[in-house]
Formats: sequence, C-alpha cells, structure tokens
Amino acid sequence: MAIRVQLSPRQAEARAEYESFTREAVVPYADAWDREERIPEAFFKDFAARGYLGAAVPPEYGGGGLDAVTFGLLNEELGRGCSSVRSLVTVHGMASYAVARWGTRGQRESWLPRLATGEAIGAFALTEPGAGSDVKALAATARRTGDGYRLDGEKRWTTFGQRADVYLLFARLDGRETAFLVPRDAPGLTVRPVTGILGTRASMLAELSLDDCRVAEDALLGRPGFGLAAVAATALELGRYSVAWGCVGLAQACLDASLAYAERRETFGVRLRDHQLVQRMIADMATGTAAARLLCQQAGWLRQARSTESLHATWLAKYHASTTAFRSASDAVQVHGAHGCGGEYPVQRYLRDAKVMEIIEGSTELQQATIAESAYHARPQTTVPTGGPTA
Repeated sequence: MAIRVQLSPRQAEARAEYESFTREAVVPYADAWDREERIPEAFFKDFAARGYLGAAVPPEYGGGGLDAVTFGLLNEELGRGCSSVRSLVTVHGMASYAVARWGTRGQRESWLPRLATGEAIGAFALTEPGAGSDVKALAATARRTGDGYRLDGEKRWTTFGQRADVYLLFARLDGRETAFLVPRDAPGLTVRPVTGILGTRASMLAELSLDDCRVAEDALLGRPGFGLAAVAATALELGRYSVAWGCVGLAQACLDASLAYAERRETFGVRLRDHQLVQRMIADMATGTAAARLLCQQAGWLRQARSTESLHATWLAKYHASTTAFRSASDAVQVHGAHGCGGEYPVQRYLRDAKVMEIIEGSTELQQATIAESAYHARPQTTVPTGGPTA
C-alpha cells in the first residue's frame, strides 16, 4: 500500500482557514455549549454561511464538494475545538452523502441544495433500543399504503436529532432493510431531547418515535433491501472517516493543553514539563497523534483514488485515532491533576468526548474483530512448518 503524506497548497490553505475559524468561533464557546447541551442557532447560521455544511454535497447542487483529505482536515480542526460541532459535520455529511449517492434525481434536486446551505439539517437515524453495532437487529417497520409508507418503531441516540429537518432513517419493508428520508414534520413522528449524556453533550441528541408515521412515496431512498448493505454502509464509512479525523483533532487538543499547562505549572521546585513521567505522557500523546493523522491522510488519499483499500484503511484510522484520543485525554487530565477534573480547563470535556469516540461509528471491539479478520485474509499464503523432527 503506497503512502502519501504531503498536502497540496490548496489543502494546506483550507486547513489554515479551518484552524482560524475553530480558534475564533468554536474554542471560546465550546465549554459553554457543553454545559448548555446545545449549540446556539446563530452558530448554525454562521457555519452554514461559510459553506461548511455543504462539504459533502456535490458542487452542482450548491455544495463545496470537498475532496476526501480536505473534508478530513475540516473534521480535524473542528474536532480540535469541539467534538459536538464536528459531530454536526459528520451526521449532516452522512445524510447528504447518502442522498447524493443513492437518491433519485428528484430527491437530489429537492434535498441537496437545502442541505448545502443549511436550510435543512440532516441526521442519521439507525440505532434502536435493541440495535446498535448489531444493525441486523433492526426492528422498525414500514408498510406500503396507497400514496406512500407508514413507519413504526423507535430510534435512539440520533445525533442532532433535536435540530434536524430530515432523517435518514432505516426500517424493514416486507422484512427487508430499507432507507427512508423522513421529514421532521412527518405526521406520527415525535422527537424527544436526550440530556445528561457522557460526552459530546452539545450534539443535541434525540429519541425518535414513529407511530403510524406517514411519509410520501418519494421518501424511499434506494431500493428495498439495500438499506443496510448499500445506503447505511456508505454513509457509515463516511461517518467513520469523519470521526477518525475528529479524533486526531481531539488528541491534538489534549497535547496542546498539556504542553501549555506543563510549561507553567511547577511542583517540587521544577516545571511539570521537566518531570520524566510527565514527559512520557506527552511523548505518547505526540507520537499517537502524529500516527493517527498519517493513517487518516492515507485513508483520505485512498478514498480520493476510489481505491477498494479505502474501507480497510478507514477502519485502521478510526480504531487508532479513537483509542489514541482516549489515552491522550486520560493523560491530559492526569497532567492537569485536580485542575483537570473541574470546569476551569477543557481536558475533562476532552475525556468525556473521547470515550464516546470509542463507541460511535463502530465500537473499539467491533473494529478489533474486523481488523484482525482482515489481517488473516491479508497474510501471505505460505506453508507454515508444523514442527516435529525433520529428516
């Protein structure tokens, strides 16, 4: 597998823009949004006006049509400031990408311009009370009517579900997993806010109840039976890629905070940065973050090249980046000591957010199982000695 690490001048310029925006418009407010468990409406408008919500929408529908690496850089810089804001790009991008990839001409013309400008916010509604990583346990149902479909079931942990205008939602139609675009105002749909979650508290989670929910015939996205294998799979791959990059930003934020604190804090007459055990934690953060960034860049180059290796590369990137982010956040709190446990410093938020990263878009254990199985398939087919005496 070839490896590329250098950004193009245009990508480097985009990164500088994202870093500046995050530093000025996200970082100063992220802790307050976390406490309030929501992002203010004014931010949505500013964010949309800058074109960031159209990152995954093709240019012909008014979006930015960012290349994969540039899209990743946007997620990294946002993740450096606030994982909830990065989550907005993730789920909105997943819905946009699914419509662009699987939608009819009418669906693309109807939804994509609105998703690109932020007139409509998209969310991804797959998880249910009994179906998380085990998506085959999907229990929501759909049935045909004379003029559309009726949906019944429950959805959990729908990121930005409180704010969304359209849900990319999955249900069984004639027993087969099928995707639908469900508008927020669909009769029979009830949205309930979820509060008090561990991390990414500003991501405005919601539970959705579908009680004889009525949607039009054109709500069907893709073919019946292709909901999980095609629509959800491609959306989740983008989501996993987005989260991986966001974790790089989160790990970098942990490193930045630890460097600043260890530079000025003194114990036993010396700066924290001069304690060897603190240096060990900082060294691990720096190394893990750099490695995670390289894995994400590699996954991005492969996505851009439409390589079949991009799927596996994204699994590697998400696994390493999310576990690195959690270890870095834990060490960052340790470096800050008691100060790290309170609200004065953001590292306690980083730790709570990082734990969520090890669960969403494929848990750590699911990724380990998938990566290990791939390793067996990828090994050279050679004859392995079985031991014992030889002549």
